[in-house]
Amino acid sequence: MILAFDTYYRGDSAKTVAVAFEHWGAQEPSKIYHEFIKGVKEYEPGQFYKRELPCILSLFQKIDIKQLEAIVVDGYVVLNDSGKPGLGGHLYERLDGEFPVIGVAKSNFAKLQTNKMEVCRGKSLNPLYITSKGIALIKAADHIRGMHGDFRMPALLKVLDQETRKE
Repeated sequence: MILAFDTYYRGDSAKTVAVAFEHWGAQEPSKIYHEFIKGVKEYEPGQFYKRELPCILSLFQKIDIKQLEAIVVDGYVVLNDSGKPGLGGHLYERLDGEFPVIGVAKSNFAKLQTNKMEVCRGKSLNPLYITSKGIALIKAADHIRGMHGDFRMPALLKVLDQETRKE
């Protein structure tokens, strides 16, 4: 099983969603998990993980992870070429490196030159930016490239985004 996480914020509330799927080419989620949290921290510039990580960890604790292969997050795993952890890196550390974490970002982060790969999917000329920890970057990029869907964003990550925004 693979889990992809994202969180959507409304004021001081957050909706965190995890989409579970059985293999990288899956067309449909095997399960979708939701959690609403009130009283989330304000965003601190340069400290995004402090807001989102508690939300992900809270939902993660409610999921049977016996067969977990990898985790995908919306964002960066590392923030610079020295390996400064981003959201995904902090998640990897909090889970004691037990599961590989792959970050999928829609916008480029200028401080990161070598620890990311660009993945173009479908007919889009705009790449996704892939970072990882616990799995080789090239393999992580291949997994995202091979996900189902004809467009820039893999179909299951689009489902994830739509689920987070539902009321």
